[in-house]
Amino acid sequence: MLNLIKEKFNLLNKTDRHIAPLAVLRMAFGSIMLVSVVRFLLKGWVYAFYIKPKYHFTFYGFYWVKPFDAMGMYLLFAILITTSILVTIGLFYRIAISTFFLCFTFVELIDKTTYLNHYYFISVMAFLMILVPANRYFSVDVLRKPKLEITNVPWWTIDIFKLQLFIVYFFAGLSKLNYDWLIAAMPLRIWLPASSHLPVIGGLLTQLWVAYLFCWFGALFDLSIGFLLLNSKTRKVAYLLVIIFHLVTAWFFKIGMFPYIMIFVTIVFFSENTHRKIIKYIGSIFSKANTISSTDNINSFYQIRVSKKRIIYTLLVLHFTIQLLLPFRYLLYPGKLYWTEEGYCFSWRVMLMEKGGTVFFHVKNPQTGKRTEIINSQYLTDFQESQMSTQPDMILQFAHILAADYQKRGIENPIVTAESYVTLNGSGSRLYIDSAANLANEQDSFGHKKWILPFHNNN
Repeated sequence: MLNLIKEKFNLLNKTDRHIAPLAVLRMAFGSIMLVSVVRFLLKGWVYAFYIKPKYHFTFYGFYWVKPFDAMGMYLLFAILITTSILVTIGLFYRIAISTFFLCFTFVELIDKTTYLNHYYFISVMAFLMILVPANRYFSVDVLRKPKLEITNVPWWTIDIFKLQLFIVYFFAGLSKLNYDWLIAAMPLRIWLPASSHLPVIGGLLTQLWVAYLFCWFGALFDLSIGFLLLNSKTRKVAYLLVIIFHLVTAWFFKIGMFPYIMIFVTIVFFSENTHRKIIKYIGSIFSKANTISSTDNINSFYQIRVSKKRIIYTLLVLHFTIQLLLPFRYLLYPGKLYWTEEGYCFSWRVMLMEKGGTVFFHVKNPQTGKRTEIINSQYLTDFQESQMSTQPDMILQFAHILAADYQKRGIENPIVTAESYVTLNGSGSRLYIDSAANLANEQDSFGHKKWILPFHNNN
């Protein structure tokens, strides 16, 4: 397989490429980010997720990331809108894409209750785009400084995006090779009937065989689509499948902008001639068809210093090593992955579980023995409480929030316990957390959380 991947990504044929795919990717990424950020604002999510909550659930190691006040958060999103526009048109590109990456990742790290695979994907893509000269062709930067324009770039500046997308799809497919997805058709046999009201096909969505069809096709699609996109003979059909697959998932499951993001950026797999036609068409819209490039008949190469090249290569090796290893870190933990969620995030696991739960917290004064039941809504929003109730790391963080609050009230070393009941993929509700464990004394880490009770199938 390694040799096949090397061949497909031209890792053994280090030739220069036309820069057009980078220019199209820049415009596609910037424009879809603009739509995404504006949509986020219009839905009121800046207030709901970052301003309204009293507390936030931070990622391990990023406790120092705190939201700004209301004005600061709206200013941050204004910066995201501005930089999305600048990236799209290629103006002050390096500053714009770097600022977008930092601001977007900062927002993503504020509260992990909002974690989504496509937020992580956006940060990854923005990071990679910092490393490439996507503004050196068909951009406002070139109009400002014509000497910046080039036609040829190193092979890796384009293939790193193909490799990243290949990893996303392939690991999404690999993660579907499990009992719940393939044999039990979970969670689609729960989700699909919710769309039974749809005209024409609604009745079919209640059929069990349809859930199995969706599950098996989804796994096959994710595992194979990267290879099909890399092959020039199957690329057009593959991209049509990409469009159909993501539009169908967007229609049935309401998963936000992720399907459209994937449709837009997957264009990078097409040949340079296709991208040059796209640029020519866009140029004609603005009556600038003659500006496709004044240097297209002259080979102008991207020059990069040896020292800078070494830094970039080092970053890329580290990045893709992490990308290849991170999805397998769950093997370091005991227990059922979807139950404990240890090693679950940042691994391109998409739509694999239906999980719901309820958790009751109690704070005990060790001096008097008085035990107080907590009303979670006094601390958390409904959305935060819903997300926290099924995720052990958030349960632990909330226990620490309660311990700190009651210490301020004069209770020394309060004992915080949780009685949590969770259902996974229709398996039935069961006790999730050791209700005898004093979570105030437990510390978050990359290690296994021994106070998570093991999953035993009741069937």
